[in-house]
Amino acid sequence: MSPSSKFLLANTFLTLSLAAFVYPTSSVAQTPAASSAAVANPLLMAWEGPYGGVPPFDKVQVSQFKPAIEAGMAQNLAEIQAIATNKQAPTFDNTIAAMERAGQRLDEVQTIYGIWSGSLSTPDIQAIQREMAPRMAAFGDQINQNEALFKRIEAVYNSPDKKKLTPEQQRLTWIYYNNFVRSGAKLDAKAKTRLSAINQQLAGLFTRFSQNVLADETDSVLVLKTPADLGGLSASLQADAAAAATSRKIAGAAGVITNTRSSVEPFLTYSDQRKLREKAWRMFYNRGDNGGAHDNNAIISEILQLRAERAKLLGYATHAHWRLDNTMAKTPEAAMQLMEQVWTPAVARAKEEVADMQALAKKEGAGADFKIEPWDYRYYAEKVRKQRYDLDQNEVKQYLQLDKMREGMFWVAGELFNFSFSPVTNVPVYHPDVKVWEVKDKTSGKHIGLWYFDPYARPGKRSGAWMNAYRNQQRLDGNVTTIVSNNSNFVKGKDGEPTLISWTDATTLFHEFGHALHGLSSNVTYPTLSGTSVVRDYVEFPSQLLENWLPTPQVLNRFALHYQTGKPIPQALVDRIEKASTFNQGFETTEFLASALIDMKLHLAGSQKIDADKFERETLTQMGMPREIVMRHRTPQFSHVFSSDGYSAGYYSYLWSVVLASDAYSAFTEAGGPYDKPVAKRLTNNVFSVGNTIDPADGYRKFRGRDPKIDALMKERGFPLKTATTKPAPAKKAPAKKS
Repeated sequence: MSPSSKFLLANTFLTLSLAAFVYPTSSVAQTPAASSAAVANPLLMAWEGPYGGVPPFDKVQVSQFKPAIEAGMAQNLAEIQAIATNKQAPTFDNTIAAMERAGQRLDEVQTIYGIWSGSLSTPDIQAIQREMAPRMAAFGDQINQNEALFKRIEAVYNSPDKKKLTPEQQRLTWIYYNNFVRSGAKLDAKAKTRLSAINQQLAGLFTRFSQNVLADETDSVLVLKTPADLGGLSASLQADAAAAATSRKIAGAAGVITNTRSSVEPFLTYSDQRKLREKAWRMFYNRGDNGGAHDNNAIISEILQLRAERAKLLGYATHAHWRLDNTMAKTPEAAMQLMEQVWTPAVARAKEEVADMQALAKKEGAGADFKIEPWDYRYYAEKVRKQRYDLDQNEVKQYLQLDKMREGMFWVAGELFNFSFSPVTNVPVYHPDVKVWEVKDKTSGKHIGLWYFDPYARPGKRSGAWMNAYRNQQRLDGNVTTIVSNNSNFVKGKDGEPTLISWTDATTLFHEFGHALHGLSSNVTYPTLSGTSVVRDYVEFPSQLLENWLPTPQVLNRFALHYQTGKPIPQALVDRIEKASTFNQGFETTEFLASALIDMKLHLAGSQKIDADKFERETLTQMGMPREIVMRHRTPQFSHVFSSDGYSAGYYSYLWSVVLASDAYSAFTEAGGPYDKPVAKRLTNNVFSVGNTIDPADGYRKFRGRDPKIDALMKERGFPLKTATTKPAPAKKAPAKKS
């Protein structure tokens, strides 16, 4: 996450992605001090080169970050002070629009800093993070708590002239006012001082939490010592393990399983070495929970206490109530209602899945006392899948080449959004693995933006998959195009050989590309409202939606090609994939919902002192969590929730968004199919292009013609159907909307 001033205010960016949404610099006059600093520090210079300027990745030195951030903050504060002390009466142009222009140089610095922090982390970077995180939090509070500035914003918000503004300007004014209030602008001096102290403490704790998880991910590997340790793994997985051993310089090993999901989950699925599966499972699921210097439990307890105190200061019952006040759900109760509606059938299905696996294990000769353990679940689920549906995921994987799947995503983007992608080599990148494409409108040839792709795992890169926005689309001062990226952690194969990915990985690839398309489709005037800068439980909607296009015949027949023969995936195999589409949904839904429910319950607990491990264990028992399943993100490694405020009391949003996505995809299937042009146009016009210029509930209704229903999700997952809607609570006072 890149905590620039605008985003401390808006609080709507993709924290999981460490996104740094930044703005252009052409209209900003530098202070003399900043101009002088820029001479010696290229991070403080305007982005130059083609496509409206690109990040100067080839000029970055770690030693430049701290002075660049300090200079950027000083310049930003000077700009803010000029706005706050303006002698002219407050207007939209001299206050709100001026805020949009302020801090642009700092935003660019923080974009690059965020990339190095998340993708190229070193001890030097981590030391800077530990020092600067509290300072940047204090910097944000200097802006949020600037009384003169808030009075100007409030004056514009309450002015009778506001009705003369465009709908987008009214929306932006409301967002600034609302976010300043939510950030403590109306508190008294004593409360503001305490609030700032809390924010600084939290920033330090978030950094420590993230670095502890990264340390466990970087330092821990499972060494496969002999060929027997590779038992059950396909040739491609064995090659991946061998390549990991080579990259880690572990001589004499048959292979290495790194501590990332993309490496561990395939091993848990196919390895026939049960003791090694257990070791891999414990390595991955105990990240941040091993005692010693990298244990996160005490940090979690501190974070929860501080969040509860902050919520009280701001006038909310709990941190969960504060966080959800500014979402589609509006209240924790609404989010809990949705989760509980799905939890019961998910657990029931998971128990059926366990019974099937237990029976198969017994049939294969397991002892009478054998019980499925968490490290057995994926292994036996895959056996049941193969037996019941004649579907071997290893067979599917032979047709899923990373490069071909990427081409398939480009093709889908062309069909739905009229985009074309062309590789470019005239821009610098921060690592040799990163490739860049120019995005254009297929019809007009108009430049839309740039898409960077960083696909492979490496030491110092956090695990998972995410989207970044290096620059947001906007038209405040000329037409500024966007720069976005997708980031994954695939295991890189040998040079010259294709990287094969699993069906799950291919789905995640499409998911993250959905975020990128959300940014690329943006068509707004003001940068704060651009692209993915929407409320937390709406931001995952476009990405969840795009997953639906992976299994379409148009994609599979054209891009799911065997890595050796080049032949398309057989229809018989596609049919088996379709028949098995609801298989294991009990497990997948339960492991996700367990994390989402624990997140919400932790933050509804208020100020009570919490032992994270004990709370997790006891609450899961009370919920009826199957003993064979573990939370997708256990509390000590739950970076969504404890590396920032971003998804705190908000992990439910993935479920909220997938309800929207399932219902939205039904609009295509009810019409002319997945590539229906009129439906795609409505989707672009009302969801992907509008950013945060309209209330998301209104945007969805304009696209769908009604509020979303949960029916499509329940049908997709094979759960009992209960007709209901996921209807947001009535919106608070907001500006006029576009017609």
